Amino acid sequence: MSTDIFLFMKSELSLTLIIFILLILKVWDGIKDNSTYLHIANFLLLLNFAVGFIYTNEGVLFNGMFHTTTLLVFEKSILNLGTLLISLQAFDWLKTHKHVPEFYILLLTTLMGMFFMISSGNFLMFYLGLELASIPLAALANFDLEKLKSSEAAVKMILLSAFSSCIMLFGISLLYGSTGTLSFAELPALIAAGHLQLLALIFIFVGFAFKLSSVPFHLWTADVYEGSPVAITSYLSVISKAAIVFVFISVLGPLFLNLPGTWYNILFLSIILTITVGNLFAIRQDNIKRFLAFSSIAQAGYILLGLSAGNQMGTTATIYFLLVYVFSNLGAFGVIGLVSYYADKENISDYKGFYKTNPMLSWILAIALFSLAGVPPTAGFFGKMFLVTAGASRGNYILVIIAALNMIVSLYYYLRVVKAMFVDPNESPIPKITGSITARLGLIICMIGVVVIGFASCIYNYIHSLTF
Repeated sequence: MSTDIFLFMKSELSLTLIIFILLILKVWDGIKDNSTYLHIANFLLLLNFAVGFIYTNEGVLFNGMFHTTTLLVFEKSILNLGTLLISLQAFDWLKTHKHVPEFYILLLTTLMGMFFMISSGNFLMFYLGLELASIPLAALANFDLEKLKSSEAAVKMILLSAFSSCIMLFGISLLYGSTGTLSFAELPALIAAGHLQLLALIFIFVGFAFKLSSVPFHLWTADVYEGSPVAITSYLSVISKAAIVFVFISVLGPLFLNLPGTWYNILFLSIILTITVGNLFAIRQDNIKRFLAFSSIAQAGYILLGLSAGNQMGTTATIYFLLVYVFSNLGAFGVIGLVSYYADKENISDYKGFYKTNPMLSWILAIALFSLAGVPPTAGFFGKMFLVTAGASRGNYILVIIAALNMIVSLYYYLRVVKAMFVDPNESPIPKITGSITARLGLIICMIGVVVIGFASCIYNYIHSLTF
């Protein structure tokens, strides 16, 4: 039994060990230079990422409350990789911050909560993981302590997060009252088309939709993204969203097996609203963090399009797209983070003439945006192509046409940023930015991912083999 715990919970135990090491270093107070502490933290995160590729065993613990499979370990590895990239890109900002140890302890605690959510075998474990992930994340949103917007973002996030969690918890209680169990393995067979269970599942879906920033539960997103530090904004946009989607795949999909028509109708409406509203509001934004906030809302709609297929193709396309999304979005946020730290600029209009002074950063941001838009030959093109193909497998071509038309709209607003950098004149552009080697390494890894993953068919085939 003890051996099984080490094998099945290797990702969680690895994070726990890293948190304790960082806490000991904090209490010891022997490291006076933030750069040294950051190098140690990044090295530990690299080891944590490597743990995901060590011997993996499938099984169940704690009477079915915790389970692990090769697919779940792969999903956790994607989150570990994204967290490592965020840490690398945030090096310049963190090296002058007063609370570096606290940053990593909070960050890894919320990541551990996401891992428990992904491996949860019933709603009790899932909800505990959800709260473990949400509360430290609100504290991280307020990590720019001297900025009022950061405090406003944290307050808005914790209040609305608590409200959505309460709605979800009410749905869970209704589901438990009507079925007598919280086990994900037992629930699908007990769910019927009764009004009480349908209401319960709608409440649960609302909780997920809030975390995913799906319309109309998206109103918190832009304000929180704008007020949070760039590193936390990227974490919210990529890691938090990916974790919810992974749980979405393993929880809501099986729960709605007996309600395929109702489930698809809910997703159909949510997809259209999310993609359309996200794209239309992104056009109006000048603050680049708010711009990417509405971009991430639109991307959530495409993710739901893949999930609407309800088959292996849809699951594979969704996980593949999230892997691509990690590299694409973090590539964009990496450049934005450097500009925000060194030049204190966060508006799209500030990027006019950016190519003249920072050609390399301009190309990195442009390629990342092209990938988010789905422009070939970037990996984002292949990711969206697989999502649309999976959505079309249900035969609802109206939904696919709406999604395709919205891709044209998204191309327009992504090109706004590219045009500002390469075409629009500016007498006083952002001065040349020379980031640290660590931050540049994070950007290079993102660019490699954006360019290579689309052509590496073995990655898609491997994900497909895990989703059988």
